[in-house]
Amino acid sequence: MKRLLFTLLLALSLAQPAQAENKVLRYAFLIAETGFDPAQISDDYSRIVASHIFEALFCYDPLARDPVRMLPLTASGLPETSADFRSFTIHIRPGIFFTDDPAFKGKPRELVAQDYVYSLQRFADPATNSPMWTPLEELGLLGLNERRQAALKTKKPFDYDTPMPGLRALDRYTLQLRTTEPRPRLAQVLSRSDLYGAVAREVIEAHPGDTMAHPVGTGPFVLKEWRRNSLIALDRNTAYRERYYDAQPAADDAQGQAIAKRLHGRRLPMIDRVEVSIIEESQPRWLSFLNGQFDFIDRVPPEFVNIGLPNGRIAPNLGKRGVQLFRTLASDVAYTYFNLEDPTVGGYTADKVALRRAISLAWDAGREIRLLRRGQAIPAQSVVMPGTSGYDPAFKSEMSDFDPARANALLDLYGYVDRDGDGWREMPDGSPLVLAWATQPDSLSRSYDEMFRINMERIHVRTSFPTAKWPENLKAARAGKLMMWFLGETSDRADGADALQHFYTPAFHAANLGDFSNAAYDALYEKMQSLPDGPEREALFREAKRILVAQMPAKFHVHRIVNDMAWPWVVGYRRPKFAVEFWQYVDIEAH
Repeated sequence: MKRLLFTLLLALSLAQPAQAENKVLRYAFLIAETGFDPAQISDDYSRIVASHIFEALFCYDPLARDPVRMLPLTASGLPETSADFRSFTIHIRPGIFFTDDPAFKGKPRELVAQDYVYSLQRFADPATNSPMWTPLEELGLLGLNERRQAALKTKKPFDYDTPMPGLRALDRYTLQLRTTEPRPRLAQVLSRSDLYGAVAREVIEAHPGDTMAHPVGTGPFVLKEWRRNSLIALDRNTAYRERYYDAQPAADDAQGQAIAKRLHGRRLPMIDRVEVSIIEESQPRWLSFLNGQFDFIDRVPPEFVNIGLPNGRIAPNLGKRGVQLFRTLASDVAYTYFNLEDPTVGGYTADKVALRRAISLAWDAGREIRLLRRGQAIPAQSVVMPGTSGYDPAFKSEMSDFDPARANALLDLYGYVDRDGDGWREMPDGSPLVLAWATQPDSLSRSYDEMFRINMERIHVRTSFPTAKWPENLKAARAGKLMMWFLGETSDRADGADALQHFYTPAFHAANLGDFSNAAYDALYEKMQSLPDGPEREALFREAKRILVAQMPAKFHVHRIVNDMAWPWVVGYRRPKFAVEFWQYVDIEAH
C-alpha cells in the first residue's frame, strides 16, 4: 500500500512540471471540420483552424471595437491606395518564413509577394473548385476572371505563370493589385487569414488532391494531429517571428483596457498547444467544460443558458469558481434558405413566392427565441448583421412577423388546398405538398425539427426531415440537392454587403446556396461594391433588403446573443470581431 502511494505521489510530482511548462487550450467545436486548404473551405470551424496556420496581409486589433481597427499582419503597412480606389500597392514584411516542410527540401522558405499572387490565383483555378471564388471575383482584379474563363473554355491547366495586370509581384516584397472598378474596402476582403492567407506553391503541388490535409503557412500554429470529426491538435510554431501583443482598445472600454495592460508586450503566441475536440451533442460539451476537461466553451448551449447564466448573469456557483462570462450580440444571422430551383419551394411565380411567404409567416420566431434560444437572440429583419454597414436597428420587415392566419389565407388564395379531406394541403396541381427540412442528428437540431413541424401543422403542411452530418449537408447544399436548410452565418468584415452576397447570382452553389437570382438585386449589389460608405450606399442596402423580403429566398430568423465561458486561468479572451482567430491572443495560467 505504501509502495502504491509512493508511486502515485511520484507520478504526480513528475507530471506537475510538464503541466506548468505546457500551456494547452482545450475546447470543443459543435460541428465537424471539412479540411484546411484556404481555397477549398467555407465552413466556420475549418476556417477557425486555418486562420491560425495561415496569415493574410492584414488583420484586426483583437480588442478594438466600434470602430474596429485594421492592422498590417504580413504586410509592413496598410495599402497604398490610388485616389480612385482602383490601384493598391502592398509591401510584404521581409523575414517571414513558412514552417518547415519536405516540399522545401530542407531550406528555409521566405514569404514573398509572389506567394500571394499564387494563393489568390488558386481561387480562380477551375481545378481548385473553390466555393469562395465569388468574393474574389467581385474585386474585379484585372485579367483574373479572363484567365479563369480561358481555363474553363480550353480545358487546359490554369496559367499561373504569365503575369497579369491586376495581380502581380512588382519585386520580391511588393504586391500590386488593380481593379476594374473602385474597391474602397479591398483591405477588408484581404484581411481573412482563413481564406487569403498565403500558401506555398511547392506544398500545394506536392499534395495533389490532398491539400485539405497538408496546411503549411506562416502563422503562429502548426497542425500536429488530425483525427477527422474527432480531434484537431496544433502546436505553437516555434520558429514564428517576433510579434508582440499591442492591442489598443477604446479609452472607455474597461475590460479591454484591463486585458491590454495585462498582456502588453507579451510575445505571440502565448500558449504552446491547442486541442479541439468535436462534440456535436450539447450536454457532453457543457459537462466537459464544467468538469474542467475544457478550458473554454464556445457558445454556451441554449439548453443550459438558464443554468449557467440565469437572467444574463453568471450563475453564483460558477462565479465562485471563477468562471468568466463573455456576452456579445454577434454580427451573425440564423436563417433557413429555400432552394429556388426546387420544384416545390423554388421559382419566382406568385404562387411560389406565396408559399415561401406563408412558411415564413408560420414560423414563430418569438417562441424560437424564448424556448430554443432561452432569450439569447433578437429577431432578424434582414440578412444584414448587427455591427456592419447597412444594418439599421430601426428597419422593420415582414421577416419577423408571426401570422398563421395570413399564412393560411395566402395558401388558400394561391391554390394550396386540401382536396382529399385528409387535413393536409396539396400543391396547386394536386400533387403532394411536403417540405423537406434538412437537419443534423443531434439533440438541438431535433428541437428545431420539432418546432418546424409544429409551425407547419398550423398551416396544414406536411414535413419531412432528411438527416445527415453537417459537412454532408453542406456538400449536398452546394450540389443543389436540398430543398431547405437551417444554418447560421457570421460576418468576417465590417461591410454588410458580405451578407448580401448570399443571394447574388454569380455566387450560385457557393455563398448563394439557394441559387436565388434577381437582376435588380444583382445590380444593387454590384453598384454598392464601388461606392464608399455613406448615405447613397445605405439607400442601396435598404432597397436590397426589400427585394429579399418580397421574394423570400430565405427566412431570416434571428441575430444571436453569444455567451462564451472560460475558466479563470484563461487570460485575454474576447470574441473576435470580424475575424475567427484568437488563440495567439490568449494565455493559460498555471492552475
